[in-house]
Amino acid sequence: MAPWVRTRLRTAPGAAVALLVLTLATAFPAAALPRAMDAYAAAGLRHGLATAPPERGAIALTDTPWREESGSSADPLDPAVLAERYRRVVAALPAPLRADPAESAYGARTGTPLAASDPWVPQLDGGRTVFTLSAQHGVDRHAVVREGRLPRAARGSVTEGTDAVEAAVTAATARTLAIRPGAVVHLPRPMGGAPLAVRVTGVVEPVRPDGGYWAFEPVLRAPVRLVKEGPAPRPYWHGALLMAPDAAPVLRSASPDGEAYWRIAVDPAGLGADDTRALRTAVASVEDGPVRAELGEAFSPELFVETALDDVLLGVDRTLAGLDPVVAVAAFGVAGVAGVVLLMAGGLVAARRHDELALLRARGGSVAGVAGRLLGETAVPVLPAAAAGCALAFAAVPEGRALPSVWAAAAVAVVACGALPARAAFAHRRVRVHGGRADAGRAGRSRGRVVAELTALVLAVGAVAALRRDGAGGSGAGGSGAAATAGGGAGAGGVDLLASAAPLLVALIATLLLVRLLPLPLRLAARWAARRRGPVAFLALARAGRAGGGGALPLLALVAALTTAAFGGSVPAGVADARDRASLAAVGADARVDGDPLPEGAAGAVRRVAGVTDVAAVRRSYDLELRERDTGGVGAVTLLAVEAESYARLAARTGLGAFGADALRAPPGAGGSGVLPAVASPGVAALLGGDAVLVGPAEAPFTVRVAAVREVTPGAASGGEFLVVDAAGLPGGAARAPTTLLVSGSSLSGAALRAAAGAPGADAPEVALRAAVRAGFTDSPAQRGAELVYVAAVAAGAAYAAVALLLALVRAAPERVALLARLRTMGLTRRQGRGLLVVESLPLALAAAGGGVLAGWAAVALLGPGIDLTATALGGRSAAGVPGPVTPAADPWSLLLPAAAVVVLAVAASAAQAWAATGRTTTELRAGDTR
Repeated sequence: MAPWVRTRLRTAPGAAVALLVLTLATAFPAAALPRAMDAYAAAGLRHGLATAPPERGAIALTDTPWREESGSSADPLDPAVLAERYRRVVAALPAPLRADPAESAYGARTGTPLAASDPWVPQLDGGRTVFTLSAQHGVDRHAVVREGRLPRAARGSVTEGTDAVEAAVTAATARTLAIRPGAVVHLPRPMGGAPLAVRVTGVVEPVRPDGGYWAFEPVLRAPVRLVKEGPAPRPYWHGALLMAPDAAPVLRSASPDGEAYWRIAVDPAGLGADDTRALRTAVASVEDGPVRAELGEAFSPELFVETALDDVLLGVDRTLAGLDPVVAVAAFGVAGVAGVVLLMAGGLVAARRHDELALLRARGGSVAGVAGRLLGETAVPVLPAAAAGCALAFAAVPEGRALPSVWAAAAVAVVACGALPARAAFAHRRVRVHGGRADAGRAGRSRGRVVAELTALVLAVGAVAALRRDGAGGSGAGGSGAAATAGGGAGAGGVDLLASAAPLLVALIATLLLVRLLPLPLRLAARWAARRRGPVAFLALARAGRAGGGGALPLLALVAALTTAAFGGSVPAGVADARDRASLAAVGADARVDGDPLPEGAAGAVRRVAGVTDVAAVRRSYDLELRERDTGGVGAVTLLAVEAESYARLAARTGLGAFGADALRAPPGAGGSGVLPAVASPGVAALLGGDAVLVGPAEAPFTVRVAAVREVTPGAASGGEFLVVDAAGLPGGAARAPTTLLVSGSSLSGAALRAAAGAPGADAPEVALRAAVRAGFTDSPAQRGAELVYVAAVAAGAAYAAVALLLALVRAAPERVALLARLRTMGLTRRQGRGLLVVESLPLALAAAGGGVLAGWAAVALLGPGIDLTATALGGRSAAGVPGPVTPAADPWSLLLPAAAVVVLAVAASAAQAWAATGRTTTELRAGDTR
């Protein structure tokens, strides 16, 4: 075999190089795809842990050293003891769970906040301001001193009976509660005795206020408003005083329910897609397993471990379980097209060497011997190309599992090596003097073909049914699929192979139907052309009909690529639509300006901002009282007092419950005494009925009657209950002061809106831009990675489709050139000859384009309801404003543009081939008929 292979490679190096390039170009994406899926899965895992709120993404251990009974003489609140136990906790974390020392914290704190008795401390309506005393280690490393100095406490100088200690406050606490260095805060001791005097020695600014060190307990960085429950909820301040670590023993007398704590932030660096299961096991071990038992035995039986890391991991799993099946659909489509192209390449070589192989068989060569020689020829360029493609994939995507990529590259090598030998062995299984007729109407009428086609049809129907019933993730894609994702990495376990191949199977059925039905229109068209003047149309249609047997593979490649492209276009269309709806529901307009309330004239100032086209002023009030109705089951109702004209325009423009302004406009001279028409949510409308009902706050009640019912309305929380009335009809001018401006326009600037709506000396209003909210839906690396992989797969499928079309034209090129040469000698003009080749290529291109459009539309219509794009569109965010799952939406551009491109490419390639062939008439005639 070796001499044969050397001779063939020397005499036909071009074919070997072309096969090498094709294999390399196929093996690289095949090997890169599973690694890319692993890479974005790992990035999603790290991003999910890194962006989780500190109270959810950390492990919190608490102890009650107040009640600890231990034979040790060491004080459990001693800084050295707390530090030693912190190191022990970090060392006990099982791999791959690792602590992030930069954001971890430990120390001691009071349980119940203590109310300050000093009259100079600012108070709200709810009463005295309360403080949490915290002796957290590392304040000097996590904050910068702005005023004064850090608190001090000599080792052993502070005991349970100490009456005065030092503390620091953050800049936000000092600003809100009017605390300056030197101030003394007196806190009563719950168990009696003299109040504890806390002298503030400095003001510090957190270095990373959003990091886990400060954000795990937000009150440490800034005061928070708490509310006392009652008929009229009243707010009060809650702040924090930061003591020195050596002052912790005083907490025993200051708080009987205080605690020592260790808050371990998780370091997501280095985690891979296959670490999810081990990470979940490690978290369970720390929370309620062997590690928890070990630490409890070392610390005290009172040790309490709490974490929401398992919920964070579950959220990551759900996101990946929604992304991987969508990517798998595109991967199956491009894999099918690539496989067809490899088979076409082998078929092209087999057709070109038909006479040579027939001669070998006539001279006694066996089928196995001929196939073995051809396998040796193809293995020489294919195997190194597949290995190189796999190596390039490893270099391009350094993260991911190795075995799936190796198997993918090996599959490409097997198909590329076996295409030519298998095709040749099948074509020359019997020694023949001449071949049969390759007529589309006569090809493949065997029972075997019928069985194969029915099998494909059954598989396609089963795939469509499975996809519509269970989704692309298979049964339990939203539940067990997530668990499988956790175990398999990259979501391999959450992908249903049959359901993911459904678009490809739909394309296969469409191709089979085209192959069966195409001869009839070709015959009718040929009969029509026979009655026309000129030979071009008749000859082209007649030849196209006789070439149907060899056009099945290119037709399958083209239809599959067009179906994948159409389905691929429907995915971004559905994702974009969901993000548009979700962002609009979240903001209510193109921008929203919120104040409590907004200053007078804010609406007019905002209208003058560049890009603003309209402004709707709204006053939002929560917990509306429905005085004459029992609100059981309805919950809180939001009252929106609006300007009728502008608000109706906004509702119509956004599509959020459009209605006419007349349905909302208050009667002239109502002034709070008449009955106001209202737009209500379904729940409120059912509660109020058609009667006039007295509603509103105690100081200014008014009467309303429901005039229109809408599911949603701008400015109200999606899914919440609301009541919209005309502000002009409310009693009292204060009730009409707006708290929200819903702004319409383009290219809006948040800074400009904030400056226009704010009043000098007042707190700046909050501004939410719809564009910013929409952009926030794509901040996950897993989403971006999945979208990139999907687009790359669709682009690769389109490229393979173009290659398939060119291979089909190249395969027929020798026969076309020879025919054109003969027809030229019979009087066919050069222009007619070129037209003949162009028109002859149109039936295949038009059939592929039409079949691709229909198959793509059918795939979206049949399979769309089974594809849930919520994870791709919104990630782990709330789907407010997007009722039901997000599904693909048919996109006319993705249906028509690729089909038109196929026709244009076919015409251009045929024209180029015709232009080159018309100048070779003499050469072709001298070449003889052996070609």
